Amino acid sequence: MAATAEVNDSPAYDVSAKIPAVAHPLAEKPAEIASNISYHAKFSPHFSPFKFEPEQAYHATAESVRDRLVQQWNETYRHFHKVDPKQTYYLSMEYLQGRALTNAIGNLNIQDAYGDALKKLGHELEDIAEQEKDAALGNGGLGRLASCFLDSMATLNLPAWGYGLRYKYGLFKQRITKEGQVESAEDWLEKFSPWEVVRHDIVYPVRFFGHVEVNPDGSRKWVCGEVVQALAYDVPIPGYKTKNTISLRLWEAKACAEDFNLFQFNDGQYEAAAQLHSQAQQICAVLYPGDATENGKLLRLKQQFFLCSASLQDIIFRFKERKLGKGSWQWSEFPSKVAVQLNDTHPTLSIPELMRLLMDHEGLGWDEAWDVTTRTIAYTNHTVLPEALEKWSLAVMRKLLPRHMEIIEEIDKRFIAMIRKTRTDLESRLSSICIVDDNPQKPVVRMANLCVVSAHTVNGVAQLHSDILKSELFADYVSIWPKKFQNKTNGITPRRWLRFCSPELSSIITKRLRSEQWVTNLDLLAGLRQFADDADFQAEWFAAKMANKQRLAQYIERVTGESIDPHSLFDIQVKRIHEYKRQLLNILGAIYRYKKLKEMSAEERKNTTPRTIMFGGKAFATYTNAKRIVKLVNDVGAVVNNDPDINRYLKVVFVPNYNVSVAEILIPGSELSQHISTAGMEASGTSNMKFALNGCLIIGTLDGANVEIREEIGEENFFLFGATADEVPRLRKERENGLFKPDPRFEEAKHFIRRGAFGSYDYNPLLESLEGNTGYGRGDYFLVGHDFPSYMDAQARVDEAYKDRKRWLKMSILSTAGSGKFSSDRTIAQYAKEIWNIKGCPLP
Repeated sequence: MAATAEVNDSPAYDVSAKIPAVAHPLAEKPAEIASNISYHAKFSPHFSPFKFEPEQAYHATAESVRDRLVQQWNETYRHFHKVDPKQTYYLSMEYLQGRALTNAIGNLNIQDAYGDALKKLGHELEDIAEQEKDAALGNGGLGRLASCFLDSMATLNLPAWGYGLRYKYGLFKQRITKEGQVESAEDWLEKFSPWEVVRHDIVYPVRFFGHVEVNPDGSRKWVCGEVVQALAYDVPIPGYKTKNTISLRLWEAKACAEDFNLFQFNDGQYEAAAQLHSQAQQICAVLYPGDATENGKLLRLKQQFFLCSASLQDIIFRFKERKLGKGSWQWSEFPSKVAVQLNDTHPTLSIPELMRLLMDHEGLGWDEAWDVTTRTIAYTNHTVLPEALEKWSLAVMRKLLPRHMEIIEEIDKRFIAMIRKTRTDLESRLSSICIVDDNPQKPVVRMANLCVVSAHTVNGVAQLHSDILKSELFADYVSIWPKKFQNKTNGITPRRWLRFCSPELSSIITKRLRSEQWVTNLDLLAGLRQFADDADFQAEWFAAKMANKQRLAQYIERVTGESIDPHSLFDIQVKRIHEYKRQLLNILGAIYRYKKLKEMSAEERKNTTPRTIMFGGKAFATYTNAKRIVKLVNDVGAVVNNDPDINRYLKVVFVPNYNVSVAEILIPGSELSQHISTAGMEASGTSNMKFALNGCLIIGTLDGANVEIREEIGEENFFLFGATADEVPRLRKERENGLFKPDPRFEEAKHFIRRGAFGSYDYNPLLESLEGNTGYGRGDYFLVGHDFPSYMDAQARVDEAYKDRKRWLKMSILSTAGSGKFSSDRTIAQYAKEIWNIKGCPLP
């Protein structure tokens, strides 16, 4: 009784007890919303009664919002079913959704009503939103792009679905200790997610292993092996100020009761009795499980096939369901009703799986199945990095997916025959453009080649990237199918990445443009250019940026204990830790800056630009050099931030466990952002777009979307440095030939580390990667040494520009004003028209 009495004394409980618990699923008035929240707290219980603390309030609030979304959801798909438009199905191994509560009430335009309702219940909306954990369904830009795309599909009223996997533990949760990065399992599903709706009636069998049987009529069937069930969980995706709400369908792997061996269990063989249950749980346990072992490779391939098979069975079922009510129909109509987009090579197995389902289940012949498949599937390439272009061992593929290996080999055989018949000039190139590389040492299936041969459209994600694909990576295919290749420059949703995460900046933009239409027509931001020199507008802009910087400073102190000065230049690099993204260049620059500050007199330091350099991002658990970079950043921070002579002029902070919610605080508060990858290595980048949209200036190379951002915002508002993409191969060759002469500043920074300035950890393996002229792990493949002097010169230009507040604010305003092109609404409208051939289908 004591515990209950204690809870009853809490003011939040007293308030919630006074609000009548009445269901108002479509409530719009704060009093009715408060009643609906109270109703869920009482009648959709997930916790002990008599508690209405922030965690309980969050779940009840989320379920109250979900009521409204479910209504719109059902109406949207009922409308799609009635109109029967062509629909797009977006397949991605990753989604980085971020928090759903603030996004949903923002898109539904009910933030104020929910804020008032929660006040009646004794809570603040901001505190309740903080209770939500980010869904751990992705890692980096690939997953965040997919989520921006879903937001835009819903906002543009497009008939579309997202498909992914429901990872229980995600990639990992990152902690920073004296030893560096430490990984632990994500806990986003430790309790439950209030946003997902399990669909117990949507279950499909997915087979692994087994063998292929040939029937007397020559048809083939995949049999035996192990079969797991794919169970659907749906997450609603509302559009901005539209009635349409679409779906992200996530698959969970499970086994049936009949797969549990009761005899073995009662015989004490507990693990053997539940073997298939255990194997099924492994499939959706972790995003990108380590693949150094054969078991790891099998599990990764299982994940990819599980996504493809469940999704395609679902797509085919829905197509047949619609068609059966309309009398006679042909499979040739399938591509006029279905568009399947592969987000990178992870869902490549959709190609042989669609062929198998059409031939082995639906009875189509090869030619008809191939025609349907190639007119249905399109492929987005996201990388030119060799290690990221997936290649799967023939042995692993044949073992796990014997029927699919047959189909892939047949696709390859027919492609080779076509080349030999129609393009004899390419015969000498067959070894590099065929799908199956049967090199006896390491035979593999090249997934990107399979995508290019089979898809009707292949697109890159920034103009530079698409040009490199056409001129280098896929040049031979371009000569065969010149019309197959397109560019679709990536974009970001202006809702999450400006309207909701920076309300102060948004409100002054709306005030000056005299309209909020920019939120769905980002090109209207160009209207801010006329105010770039306006002193009053600059003052408002400065105040909005300062509010965001103060919010960020409070967050940094809370999570790292480090106090940072909001009046210093906030310089941020946040993204996956990878050698090509060159966080190492950034920290070497910071080390050189620290060394120079140490050498200055106290008077000289007063003339410098104070700077707070922030890093964030996860290093993959088995990527040793990336983890060394994380360790170095933290070791440098520990020394610099505790140096009483220097820490007023420089601080170095690593922000742990970078995710979407952290980005929503970091990006609005940033003033300079580093997008410094080796030119030609970053496909696009989308964080650069988020920073530019928020009035943050970019220091960067001519890589990925940086090229287009610089064009849009003006060269004078971008701090450019480094080699260009077309120079990189020559520079690497010169390096191999011993022609590289390092800049003295570069040597100084490395020597400072080796001298032990940042502790006794052995950084030699990391520094040696920058040294020598050639050899594995040496030779500075990413040209950190070559670009270091021009990087430092660009940083000196940043320091000078920041001292002139009027000039800096003008550049900041022009950065936002030039960001209109980088809306995911524009990107998705182009996909819809030029690749998918679908149109908006708004609810009446």
